[in-house]
Amino acid sequence: MGETRNDDIKPRRNPLVRTIFLISGVLSASLGFAGIFIPLLPTTPFLLLASWLFVRSSARMNYWLLHNRLLGPYLRNYQSGRGITLRHKIVSITVLWLTLGASFFFSPPYWWLRLMLAVIGTAVTIHLLKFKTIRKGS
Repeated sequence: MGETRNDDIKPRRNPLVRTIFLISGVLSASLGFAGIFIPLLPTTPFLLLASWLFVRSSARMNYWLLHNRLLGPYLRNYQSGRGITLRHKIVSITVLWLTLGASFFFSPPYWWLRLMLAVIGTAVTIHLLKFKTIRKGS
């Protein structure tokens, strides 16, 4: 089965569909960015969805997302299967556990809620650690 490249996909011609995809892409990118700071909001899936929607609605917005100074390299490396840098792994896991710690502190003292947060945090940590680590100069 052939792999579809973003360059091979043309934006939709129907202006209503393009507008819906564009608005959905902006919303997804916003949620992805918010996911950096909110522990249970996934960053990567929302950014990948935003890119998919932008490819189909606005080449300019997709270019902006993929070449964004903060998120662009991470997203391009993830999409290409190259992996993520050690720095991104460390920052992601640190921010994850700091925000989960704040959630533990400020959440109601239900043992099941704290257990759920710990399980999710552990699963996300394992997921991040399984990615290939990009070495400098690679």
